[in-house]
Formats: sequence, structure tokens, C-alpha cells
Amino acid sequence: MTIALYARRKEWPLTGVTVRLRHSRVHAADCAECETKEGLLDRIEREIALDGDLSEEQRTRALEIADKCPVHRTLTSEINIRTQLV
Repeated sequence: MTIALYARRKEWPLTGVTVRLRHSRVHAADCAECETKEGLLDRIEREIALDGDLSEEQRTRALEIADKCPVHRTLTSEINIRTQLV
């Protein structure tokens, strides 16, 4: 949604965006780029398909915009969940 809104504002020839996600749990020791080195980690693999006659520069910028999506930013930040029984 964030990519589509950005592309529309920039008047890019984007005709569709498809995002596929896969979730798995991996051992931290198997994740070279991860800070955590013990236990299991959640891994989300994301594939983004952009439809339309976009230049390589536009495609690269769209990927940068995807990382600024509010959901992406929430998932990559520290999360503090507080639960209250009511």
C-alpha cells in the first residue's frame, strides 16, 4: 500500500504491487546478520513484485519505500507488549 501511494503521488506507471511473505523460526546461531546469537528467531521473507513500466531507478526507490512502511517499521523495531485481563 505504501509503495502504491508513493508511486501514485510521483505519477509512476505502476499498475500493481504483489507482496508475498513467508514466516519461519530459525536458530539464532544460523543467522549471521542477526544481533541475537541464542535461541530461536522469527524470520520473515518478503517478495515484492512490481507491475508496470518502471525504470530501474523507480524499482530501487520502491524497495526503499517498502522499508519505510509503518508495518515494516513496527516489525523491525523493539516491541513491548503489555497485556491486561479485563
